[in-house]
Amino acid sequence: MVSTGDNKAIKKELEQHLEFGGATRFLHWVRAFMIIFLIASGFYIAYPFLQPNANSEPTGFLQAYSRAFHCIAGFVLICASIFRLYLFFFARSSNPERVSILQVFNPIVWFKTIGAYLFIARHPHIKGAYNPLQFCTYLMLSVLTLVICITGVSLYSNVYHSGLGAFSAAWFGWVEVVCGGLANVRAIHHIVTWVFIIFIPVHIYLVIWNSVRYPNGGADVMISGIRYVDKIRV
Repeated sequence: MVSTGDNKAIKKELEQHLEFGGATRFLHWVRAFMIIFLIASGFYIAYPFLQPNANSEPTGFLQAYSRAFHCIAGFVLICASIFRLYLFFFARSSNPERVSILQVFNPIVWFKTIGAYLFIARHPHIKGAYNPLQFCTYLMLSVLTLVICITGVSLYSNVYHSGLGAFSAAWFGWVEVVCGGLANVRAIHHIVTWVFIIFIPVHIYLVIWNSVRYPNGGADVMISGIRYVDKIRV
């Protein structure tokens, strides 16, 4: 309870707003775990440091299993990303995300947002789920996800030549041509992987930073989906 000069009492409360729907939160964690698993398994495939004991039995399939699970996780990431894109454009619960687009074209919000991260300004009031810096970062991440998925499918189709591999080769054979060869496809796939490796700790740090500086549910919003905003009642 806060007193004002005209003897009115102002009661400050927190109001809950649903910022992310259940499907959006579920797909966020699916993609997060798949990306982490893909990074770990991808580096092992590139530099296998475990070797099964040599014997005459057909049991030395560690590399094959690693590659198979890597491919499965990759297709899970592709499916989850497609569904997530659908939710962004068509789900009613994703309206706060769509509203965020308008602020990208507002230079004042940009300056205030950057100032808030530099500790020289207060964070501006934003409409929607993301400030412009967040929105552009996630947009770039979506584009990189598309690149790593397309290059991954191209690499997959060059190893498996029947079934899904044959289908992938028919639809994504142009990727190898555009990139100038399979070696370049692998190099692009590897470089984008490093972008994800850099992004993950920065993303976790900024989520915690925002939650400490602006305690409005930022750290657990991808679990509960709830954002808390000030509600002033006179």
